[in-house]
Amino acid sequence: MKKKTKILFLCTGNSCRSQMAEAWTRNLHGDQFDAYSAGIQPKGLDPGAVKVMAEAGIDISGQRSKDIDSLENIDFDYVITLCDNARESCPYFPAKTRVMHRGFDDPPRLAAGVADEDQALPHYRRVRDEIRAFVEKFPEVLEEP
Repeated sequence: MKKKTKILFLCTGNSCRSQMAEAWTRNLHGDQFDAYSAGIQPKGLDPGAVKVMAEAGIDISGQRSKDIDSLENIDFDYVITLCDNARESCPYFPAKTRVMHRGFDDPPRLAAGVADEDQALPHYRRVRDEIRAFVEKFPEVLEEP
């Protein structure tokens, strides 16, 4: 049996984008990849992320926001930063780990100041769908320079 490739999705708060990427990877490529997510400064699961992932048929309500340090004993094959802050704050990983960046807009920031959930959720849905499109291209996109 072939060993699964371990991927860590890293974001600032591990509340939204990295949670979505972890769930999409498990859902679309669970036979090839072990997906994890963590944050530089975790702040809890974003309810908007939970809601829009449920709309897509994926329940992330049981996932939890994790600190990068809680995963220090895992040898990752890939670390993918999903926001500029995580890219700039990314801790050192062994040379065998490929660190790459693929930035996505921050739905909570885009939705800040909107009147209600109906105006906020389109931002979450767009980013959810962009992350899915990125993950659908695995493993090919992981080999790009």
